[in-house]
Amino acid sequence: MAIVEGLGIGFAVVLAVLLIFFARRALVTRSGGIIRLSVRVSTMLDGRGWSPGFGRFCGEELRCYRMFSFALRPKRVLFRKTLVVERRRLPEAQERLSMPADWVILRCTSQHAPVEIAMARSTVTGFLSWLEAAPPGAASPRLASQDWPAA
Repeated sequence: MAIVEGLGIGFAVVLAVLLIFFARRALVTRSGGIIRLSVRVSTMLDGRGWSPGFGRFCGEELRCYRMFSFALRPKRVLFRKTLVVERRRLPEAQERLSMPADWVILRCTSQHAPVEIAMARSTVTGFLSWLEAAPPGAASPRLASQDWPAA
């Protein structure tokens, strides 16, 4: 009888964890503006330190959530006013193994520190449009350089 109770409790715990995981995802993704991305969280080793996840556009913010996390809060919040794209490059060496082939890496500076974001080539256009958005007649200084290499 103790074995059956143990299995029942184990099953209930696994079910509760899965329920929390999917409830979190439903809460975060409930209102559109979601993109797949990876954020580099560590630069200690070349080509490593990428955390897969998704980003959610909320007004002036890009909220970055880790894909495999139970947290309801974003891991990182990037503000449009302080975010500047420095350069754009293709994945190199080991990075090619950790992300899809058609992804592009954007090196940006934020109010606190540099940040690298990887996303699909087709998503970069929308991201840059969001970043450059400004009121009519106002110039947007969000892009540091317009002479990027063709990616």
